Amino acid sequence: MKVFYDSDAEIGVLSNKSIAVIGYGSQGFAQANNLRESGCNVTVGLRADSPSVAKAELSGLRVRPVAEAAAEADIVMMLVPDELAADVYARDVAESMTPGKYLAFSHGFSVHYGFIKPPEDVSVFMVAPKGPGHLVRREYQRGAGVPCLLAVHQDPTGDTKRIGLAYASAIGGGRAGVIETNFREETETDLFGEQAVLCGGLTSLIKAGFETLVEAGYAPEMAYFECLHEMKLIVDLIYEGGISEMRYSISNTAQYGDMTRGPVVVNDETKRRMKDLLAEVQSGAFAREWMKESRNGRPRFQELDTKTKEHQIERVGTKLRAMMPWLAATRLVDKAHN
Repeated sequence: MKVFYDSDAEIGVLSNKSIAVIGYGSQGFAQANNLRESGCNVTVGLRADSPSVAKAELSGLRVRPVAEAAAEADIVMMLVPDELAADVYARDVAESMTPGKYLAFSHGFSVHYGFIKPPEDVSVFMVAPKGPGHLVRREYQRGAGVPCLLAVHQDPTGDTKRIGLAYASAIGGGRAGVIETNFREETETDLFGEQAVLCGGLTSLIKAGFETLVEAGYAPEMAYFECLHEMKLIVDLIYEGGISEMRYSISNTAQYGDMTRGPVVVNDETKRRMKDLLAEVQSGAFAREWMKESRNGRPRFQELDTKTKEHQIERVGTKLRAMMPWLAATRLVDKAHN
């Protein structure tokens, strides 16, 4: 595994390049602002009626329609949602992908599964921060950074890796480390991690624990604190020092329960199901299912999202978080600005 840092990057190679960041969601917000503050020439490409236009302009960024931004740029970074990327590319970007240009992504989904097929004479790379955009922005502002993955898919110019590494450094990744990989590895591990552990596995575990306590007659507030609120303490300890350091920080009773009862909940059967999820990712079955769901108006997505918002743990959590106003002072997300 190769790891690069700011000392390995030549951020100056971007000085004569214009960069179009297409989209201004979590990653678009972070990368566009970080690039600008690193001295890069950045334009944000958005629909004229996008509510993000005002947010980007409020940050002092130049905003243009997507097709215009892509046509002007030397480097086009696609940061629109996976389910929209292929249509946006075909409609507004493809025509501008001429020899000598660079097409960039922060997730390999569209290229790896063939939803976007760039011309062979266009350089294609990926810089994928290993964290949400709001964290990428906050870490950059405090002089730190979020580790990034770097992958080169096509290199007709012969300098695509050099440009990609400079881009990663400009958004703060070189401060923490830039790891070299490929589009397949990034895409498949990212989807699996989101589904089985980071998002799907975690939220399902939290809700199942909450429901178990409430159904047994315990107060919902007690269940919320035990199964959701205190999760941050444990995750922060693991993040800072690994599983062993987390166990060092908890009681012997908690550690013994962790080591003996945890495998009862997450066991060989759980791992077998994880392997099934990984197989769906590797085969492209999940990608095809998600794109079909999106084309059909996302009915299942909306149903499941509504069900979660109406869950008792969300209602209880809203009430309890209102009792802790200090949480708002350190929130990563401010929907009015990012």
